[in-house]
Amino acid sequence: MPAIKPGTHSSFASLKRIDAGVLNIGYAEAGPGDGPVALLLHGWPYDIHTYVDVAPLLADAGYRVIVPYLRGYGTTRFLAGETPRNGQQSVIAVDAVALLDALGIEKAVVGGCDWGARTANILAVLWPERCRGMVSVSGYLIGSPEANRMPLPPRAELAWWYQFYFATERGRAGYTRYRNELARLIWELASPEWKFDDATFNRSAAALQNPDHIDIAIHNYRWRIGLADGERKYDDLERRLAEFPVISVPTITLEGDANGAPHPDPADYAKKFAGRYEHRLIGGGIGHNLPQEAPQAFAQAIVNVDRS
Repeated sequence: MPAIKPGTHSSFASLKRIDAGVLNIGYAEAGPGDGPVALLLHGWPYDIHTYVDVAPLLADAGYRVIVPYLRGYGTTRFLAGETPRNGQQSVIAVDAVALLDALGIEKAVVGGCDWGARTANILAVLWPERCRGMVSVSGYLIGSPEANRMPLPPRAELAWWYQFYFATERGRAGYTRYRNELARLIWELASPEWKFDDATFNRSAAALQNPDHIDIAIHNYRWRIGLADGERKYDDLERRLAEFPVISVPTITLEGDANGAPHPDPADYAKKFAGRYEHRLIGGGIGHNLPQEAPQAFAQAIVNVDRS
């Protein structure tokens, strides 16, 4: 994989939209239409620009790269006003499968960071037949409200301050009023050595102006700790995920050496991967938004896991 300076690219050549499931999904696409597919999923409070340097690297390697805005971000919109603005973990994976179906894609290498890594985990568990392989930043992130009832040691709880903030109506109002300020604070805390500039942040912050963003983000974090209900039609998926099943598809997990966000120790999740598996620690002051901070390392992992 050729070297690339992070921040080399600032935009995607092709932005598209398609109806998929309950959404009209906005997505970036790069590479040959007949190439093997790489589906790349972003997290919070980030957007598709997490992969703005990864996508051209993979396109040049022959991949068809699909980078969607998750529900509540960017140009993605709900098709119906009455659809619940639900952010529970399984529904974001359901959206991803709907996108693959809408695009006529049978299988993809799936990569993710933050919410996107959790979604990639869920795809690999519930729909392994759709996954050629997986690259997951910070490893195994599947959770459950029941498991999250168990308190953590105080220092670990401190790292989740924003989740408890969002559990209150003050937090919802605060995020609504200070959306960019809070997002930028998260970027700085999660990647303390990443020297991103205003233009880089602002490109991603624009995606948080989606009209459903606050509802989705707040519901996601409240659902995690049992303060908001999910939709009943996803109960069976959540029951399966609550068993914390092992992942059998070929996997490479990545971690930055300067990740300031809450994340598990790789030794704690290594046994959750039953297929071909490798963990890589990416050095050089790399934080939580690893694909944007170390695009060459992430793209290389996609190629390696696909060809292993």
